[in-house]
Amino acid sequence: NFSKMENVTNLQSISYNQEKKFLKILDQLELPHKTKYLDIKNAKDAWKAVKTMQVRGAPAIAIVGCLGVAIELSTAKLSSKEELHTFFAEKMEYITTARPTAVNIHGAAKFLKEYSAKLLEDTSCNLTSMKEKIISQIETMLETDVDDNKRIGKFGAEDIVSRLNGENAKILTHCNTGELATAGYGTALGVIRHLRELGKLEKVYCTETRPYNQGARLTAYELLQEKIDGTLICDSMVSLLMKMKKIDAVVVGADRVAGNGDTANKIGTYQIAISAKYHNVPFYVAAPFSSIDLSLSNGDSIPIEFRPDDELAYINGIRIAAPVSEKRDLGVIVDCQCKLSTDAKSVSSSAFQSLKMIKRTISK
Repeated sequence: NFSKMENVTNLQSISYNQEKKFLKILDQLELPHKTKYLDIKNAKDAWKAVKTMQVRGAPAIAIVGCLGVAIELSTAKLSSKEELHTFFAEKMEYITTARPTAVNIHGAAKFLKEYSAKLLEDTSCNLTSMKEKIISQIETMLETDVDDNKRIGKFGAEDIVSRLNGENAKILTHCNTGELATAGYGTALGVIRHLRELGKLEKVYCTETRPYNQGARLTAYELLQEKIDGTLICDSMVSLLMKMKKIDAVVVGADRVAGNGDTANKIGTYQIAISAKYHNVPFYVAAPFSSIDLSLSNGDSIPIEFRPDDELAYINGIRIAAPVSEKRDLGVIVDCQCKLSTDAKSVSSSAFQSLKMIKRTISK
């Protein structure tokens, strides 16, 4: 239990100066031991930060990636609208290659390239205006993300409260879905925050989230910062926790949601969903509309990311796994995203309910 620990500073994962076109991100690889900010000066810096998980979380990946391109575009010497459009489209294509599973950056890139193409064809829009409008469009992503997260938090919390029969909620969450994974407030952690605001939160349990320990390093740190009563558990304790404690809901985020509600999220989510089904614990996916990929009919088509095996075998440069003769022996079990089916055999409550929550949230 870490609710009584002190001296935790406020966190801001993305710091952007709109006037100076200056972007800093909190290096999440250093947390919780150091608070270190990195300058992002161009698309290459953004790509590296996303790839190495110095910034992570589907919404934050999209925002940092697009802002990195915007900063580079702001100083680029371009002689025509055609050159600008080609330059911008190539940079957006490049930034999407950093991590494949999170759909937000792919959706943002598609929208922004189409927006650039429209400006290219608009004869009333000159070169300077085209550049300014593209950059301005990207900058709105920060405010939009926070607004969406607060609405998701409100709607999700209200739905959980409606099932509580008057008592306060005990919530289990996985990975990190708070301010560090978004522009602010968070998705699944936003639901938890709003439960606390309603006075209906009793306790939060967060998993360590191996192999990169986002729960232990980041979610626990955010709960400390918010002074939310929380307990960190090891990943293998989830089923026992549900048996011994009355868990009222599991709330997780998402990297991509297919058209039928199948969801890809951090490795470990699948077994939590199965355990929740067995113990009759409601299971919620909290995500913005930008995480939904309607081009995919089901989760079988969601690209799954396989991370380097060193992330499983090492912690802070210290090897914790026995050495193997060939790296591929570890490569098949290393940190990747998992697919969560909407099949009733796999989840405790249909992800369609979560999709309804997402869509109603956006419509509000």
